Amino acid sequence: MELLNERYRKQEKIDGIIYDMSPAPDYRHGIVNGNIYAAIKSGLKDTLCLVFMENLDFRYHPEENDDYVVPDIMVICDRNHLKGGCYSGIPRLIVETLNPSTALKDKTSKKAAYEQAGVEEYWIVSPQGTIEIYYLENGKYILKQSYMLQDDKGDEHYNAETIINLKAFPHIQIKLGEIFEGIQ
Repeated sequence: MELLNERYRKQEKIDGIIYDMSPAPDYRHGIVNGNIYAAIKSGLKDTLCLVFMENLDFRYHPEENDDYVVPDIMVICDRNHLKGGCYSGIPRLIVETLNPSTALKDKTSKKAAYEQAGVEEYWIVSPQGTIEIYYLENGKYILKQSYMLQDDKGDEHYNAETIINLKAFPHIQIKLGEIFEGIQ
């Protein structure tokens, strides 16, 4: 049984170092990812683009090495770079939802890998209610939007109805409150 568990353990390889992604993150991580995934999937209907949630490796420098990551959410539009359980093109959007064991990696080495690979939009989401949205400009990520959910309608900073659009797909709109729906 131990050998079987080893075989199905999720891993990532960044800069030649293998990272074990076990144990699974808190349930709120999955709820947030599911909410974002559902909104994007609905918005991509009748397009050639696809959205993946935690189940497709991204080989971000396939011509240089065999490094790969497993983004929480990834939108791809060039299906020619899909092969088996791996994508080696340039995603249009990647979302990483933080958990305590991977937060530093998501904000540093993975962010740098996505930037170098040319991913035009990168979201860092915390299940505690924050989102940072980076756009690639002149080869560097620039923080363009930052939100901290305030869903108390009586608070002067209430923002749960704030609409977030995807840069590459402006018709896809997600309300800030919908991203975190169901986690409390």
